[in-house]
Amino acid sequence: MTARGETSAGFGPAGNPEQAWMRHPTSSPPAAAALDADRLARVALTWIAEPGNRSVFRLVEQHGAVGALTLLREGGAPEEALRQTVTARLSAADPLAVATEAMERANRLGARLVTPADDEWPLPVADLHRLVLASSPRRVDRETAPPLCFWVRGGHSLAETLDRSVALVGARAATGYGIHVGTELAYGLAERGWTIVSGGAFGIDAAAHRGALTAGGLTVSVLACGLDRPYPMGNAALFERIADTGLLVSEWIPGADPLRPRFLIRNRVIAAATRGSVLVEAAARSGATQTMHRALAIARPAMVVPGPVTSTMSVGAHELLRQYPDARLVTSPAQVLEEVGRIGGDLAPLVRGPAQVRDQLDDESTMVLEALPRRGVRGVDDIAARSGVMARTALRKLALLEELGLVSRRGDGYALSPPPREPPTS
Repeated sequence: MTARGETSAGFGPAGNPEQAWMRHPTSSPPAAAALDADRLARVALTWIAEPGNRSVFRLVEQHGAVGALTLLREGGAPEEALRQTVTARLSAADPLAVATEAMERANRLGARLVTPADDEWPLPVADLHRLVLASSPRRVDRETAPPLCFWVRGGHSLAETLDRSVALVGARAATGYGIHVGTELAYGLAERGWTIVSGGAFGIDAAAHRGALTAGGLTVSVLACGLDRPYPMGNAALFERIADTGLLVSEWIPGADPLRPRFLIRNRVIAAATRGSVLVEAAARSGATQTMHRALAIARPAMVVPGPVTSTMSVGAHELLRQYPDARLVTSPAQVLEEVGRIGGDLAPLVRGPAQVRDQLDDESTMVLEALPRRGVRGVDDIAARSGVMARTALRKLALLEELGLVSRRGDGYALSPPPREPPTS
């Protein structure tokens, strides 16, 4: 499979400066051609090996994207597993042809490629350098390197949109409780100017996106497939709304299928690109908890909404709170913002019951009030003795309590005032 006009080696006509630079990386190409070559090479690399591959990322750091691609095409992969993957891919198609076709497909879709050379590149994803998930034999838990590029659909700047963002994730088979809480949290955070990031799945993800849209806020869906293959298809209308008002983001080229391992690879981006992650509901074995493990591993705030102890859809959430002391329990947008917002500027209010008149009393007034009988009248001297204060002090405090409507004078003594009557209801 080769693009029109390409040579058998896949490098294109000699007159094309971009392709000439790829053939002769030691030459001095125009800056624009070098940038285009880098972008095309990054796309080719994400097709040759799945995003997050640490060996590929290290090669790009050492040799640049163009140099890394050339090295891999010539059989210079540093490890056997990667060499086998590259060989299999090269036998199917030419990576530059695939990359060129992907760029054309993205243009027709109205999407764009974003690389680290662009102003809208989200810098926090670089923290994936230090994402190490200990004692996991799975490849998706080892291949957690930063992205090489993103495909983006939507009119907002990716970096600016993610600058004040919170990830809301959870179970696909969510309960009514989870849907309600996820929607309310997303609405409250979006209303306060925060972007809601999730994965577009059924259940909590969809509730989070819809809550943000209802509030008129921004939401970002990070996909595990091509932008033209949004999954699940049942949320196709939701994805269109997100693309119109927010952003659709993916590391995979247009046309890429939503394969199962790609969802876990995708989760590392959700954890790293946001200020913190909130888990609303999760069963004992849930992909959403993997997002939280990745957030914790790179020291991002990880927050968990508690659920009913009788619900199997909250077992994973509660277990996360038990296992990780750094995970925080949250129940409201204000508590989420206290974890991810400005230091000292986004503190959640203390949870208190309704204010009562008794809250204003000092210790002596409280003792005098407690010295009064539940029924009947008690004299001043008796009240003073029972409360342990002087009679003169008791008189002062009784006058204050009378002003507050808590006691009333009855002849030579004082009695508790009856509680105020509730107004009649129609």
